[in-house]
Amino acid sequence: MTIDSHVHFWKFDPVRDSWITDEMNAIQKDFLPVDFSLYLKENSIDGCIAVQADQSDEETEFLVNLAKENPFIKGVVGWIDLTSNHIEELLENYQSEKLIKGFRHVAEGENLGFLLRENVLNGISKLHQFDYTFDILLRQDQLSDAVKLSGKLFDQPFILDHCGKPDLRTNDLKDWEQNITELSQNPNIYCKISGLLTQGNRSMIDEKSIFKVLDFVFAKFGIQRLVFGSDWPVMLLGGNYALWMELITKYVSQFTETEQQLFFYGNVEKFYKL
Repeated sequence: MTIDSHVHFWKFDPVRDSWITDEMNAIQKDFLPVDFSLYLKENSIDGCIAVQADQSDEETEFLVNLAKENPFIKGVVGWIDLTSNHIEELLENYQSEKLIKGFRHVAEGENLGFLLRENVLNGISKLHQFDYTFDILLRQDQLSDAVKLSGKLFDQPFILDHCGKPDLRTNDLKDWEQNITELSQNPNIYCKISGLLTQGNRSMIDEKSIFKVLDFVFAKFGIQRLVFGSDWPVMLLGGNYALWMELITKYVSQFTETEQQLFFYGNVEKFYKL
């Protein structure tokens, strides 16, 4: 069994999706379940988690509807207004929608300290009581926020997207290594092995640098808290799905069959309660 823990779907809107710049024109188009279904067959993928890419309630509704129409979408990480004065009411309203497993905010697009703002922190603090997870999306230079957030909300189930976006363009990973080390000490934090194809020179796959990052993350988190993901279709800017699968399969071949099953399926099933 293989579940891709990080997939996006969208109907491209140049205004709403302005983060997809002209230099990213390869993904300036619609990406829907029918498109991803081709990768399912070609790469023996059994399902995926759909993750928000837009900050709106409509985005969550869009993903939930796609999941209802496409059984291979096993769960949804939606968006919710964490700053709302009625956050508990909003979360309560989602309780009947079992496909929603957690929430995310694109914090990498916010200023340093965003996740630690009192109103945002209050919103995240309510997730645990409603049995929701939180995906942390930050750049390498923002990871200290994740460390502080973890310290304040130790019991909240967190998952770090894209290994915390290590800077594979410069390979200056000293701060990244320090923050990953601290984050990994919290047993309630998992990490997605995803998105690395776009963190370096997108015209050349640097297997050595990627494997160096994987060595560090696997050593710190252990295979019991790591999950496979792709970041499709954003990952297409740095390669293709088959190449990513080939790289990851090659790397995890050092582990036992049981450990590989945890990585490709068991851990994501446990974390998102599929």
